[in-house]
Amino acid sequence: MKRTWLAAALPAALAVVGSASATGHSTPAPSAPRAPAAHEADPSPEFAVPPPPFTDGIFPCSECHESMPVNMERRELTDEHTNVVLHHGPRERWCFDCHNPTDRDHLRLASGTLVPFTESWRLCGQCHGDKLRDWKVGVHGKRTGEWSGQKRYLLCAHCHDPHSPHFKPLAPRPAPKRPLEAAGR
Repeated sequence: MKRTWLAAALPAALAVVGSASATGHSTPAPSAPRAPAAHEADPSPEFAVPPPPFTDGIFPCSECHESMPVNMERRELTDEHTNVVLHHGPRERWCFDCHNPTDRDHLRLASGTLVPFTESWRLCGQCHGDKLRDWKVGVHGKRTGEWSGQKRYLLCAHCHDPHSPHFKPLAPRPAPKRPLEAAGR
């Protein structure tokens, strides 16, 4: 059986090789499809998201930062943004790991690619790839819309403060009462 298959396949393979060398062009071997890593640009369609939850009067950032010199030094902010306390890898992270120093109206990926704040999920997904994967399929975060149609996603910043993303502990609530208990029986 193997000889029959090989005998049939060999002439076809030689014909392909012969035609490639006769024309002077070689056909590259097809490569296996590869899923993009979490830090790479996502080739999938755009995600419908509402505007980011900015504090009133804070965006566009360039309104204030355009005329200011860029200070790349890691430091505690004392003049502006004093309410921003970094509890998101504070020893490893600094403002300009995410914010672009020369175009404050965009975020900056590790690759240097600028992304609008409406695509902040791309920035968060660089480090939180498992959460990004779950967010895309509707397991993490809030997604609304049609079952097999248009969907609307909330950005990471709609639920998490990007500077201090962990939720504050919640006090436990009492268990719900059974219907008969609620009716007093």
